[in-house]
Amino acid sequence: MRFALALAGLCLSATASLANTPCGGSFSGFVQGLKQEARAMGHDASTVDRFFASAQQDARTLKADRAQGVFQKPFLEFSQRLISANRLNTGKAKSQQYDAVFDRIERDYGVSRGVLLAFWAFETDFGGFQGDFNTLNSLVTLAHDCRRPELFRPQVFAALKLFETGDFSPTKTTGAWAGEIGMVQMLPADIIENGVDGDGDGKVSLKTSAVDALMSGGKMLQHLGWRSGEPWLQEVTVPADMDWSQSGLNTTKSTSDWAKLGVAPRQGRLANLPASLVLPQGRKGPAFLAYPNFNVYFEWNQSFIYVTTAAYFATRLEGAAPYNQGSPDQGLNGNQMKELQRKLQARGYDVGKVDGILGAKTRDAVQAEQQRLGLPADAWPTPDLLRRL
Repeated sequence: MRFALALAGLCLSATASLANTPCGGSFSGFVQGLKQEARAMGHDASTVDRFFASAQQDARTLKADRAQGVFQKPFLEFSQRLISANRLNTGKAKSQQYDAVFDRIERDYGVSRGVLLAFWAFETDFGGFQGDFNTLNSLVTLAHDCRRPELFRPQVFAALKLFETGDFSPTKTTGAWAGEIGMVQMLPADIIENGVDGDGDGKVSLKTSAVDALMSGGKMLQHLGWRSGEPWLQEVTVPADMDWSQSGLNTTKSTSDWAKLGVAPRQGRLANLPASLVLPQGRKGPAFLAYPNFNVYFEWNQSFIYVTTAAYFATRLEGAAPYNQGSPDQGLNGNQMKELQRKLQARGYDVGKVDGILGAKTRDAVQAEQQRLGLPADAWPTPDLLRRL
């Protein structure tokens, strides 16, 4: 069962605004519009016809796009569900098996092996399940759907370019519901821009070559802004009397300033870098300092819970100790979270979609209301906060 693609496709920079991106209407008419645009771009008419000949609307893709319930789970439950002993052991074995490849990735792209191992594990269980959705149908379906057409329409034309070079089959290429392909799940435009023939066979084979997939993932992370040789996340201890309003990704301090406030590493030393204090389950749960590379994770996937879990797992794969679970205050279930989001909206906050997921916007609003009410402003919503609102 897959969890990694909660908001897949959102890593892509939109090339057109929603208002200017065609979507909706009859599906056949929409496909005709895609064909017309492709021909206007200069693609051969017969090639365009062959590429779109089998395109169909995929109801299963739309269902998957709307089924995001697992991301309502709190960090401890979510991370323990994804990080099994088997995944840890397999990750360590893969690290040894592809040791020279990871050394090459770190040398060429500056990306540490644990980062790619974690993505490889979460996205496809190390290539074991890469998705069985027809990629063209998923991309066209999501481009037709009016939720995020500006993200998926360019991917349809990127897939067409791959088709022209013999690297994509409209009928046989399969992957995740959001159009990603291969062991580390890359969208067609990312494959064109960052695909690497790592094994030297003359092809970029992200579905069958772990070397190609890992090298391509490393190049993509570098392209997204990964800073060579720098950490991304570090578990810390925090004093009980801290000003919790200083936590969250919106506040950045030097590690020397964090140290003055009593923040200390559980292992090793703090890096000499700007950092934010991340409390995924509030002041009584695990605590981390997030360094600049942590922000690159959000270019891969915009789910806060997924990003934090993937970043933490990467540290574990590189030798970090299991986190201190602490004793977090009781949180909210999905329905309570939706009620909270509606109440926050009524107070003028932008929490995004009312979906029961504690994302970045909801966290910001919770923290602001905690400050207003004189509560510890750790961005962790509790039943008490819900009652007070």
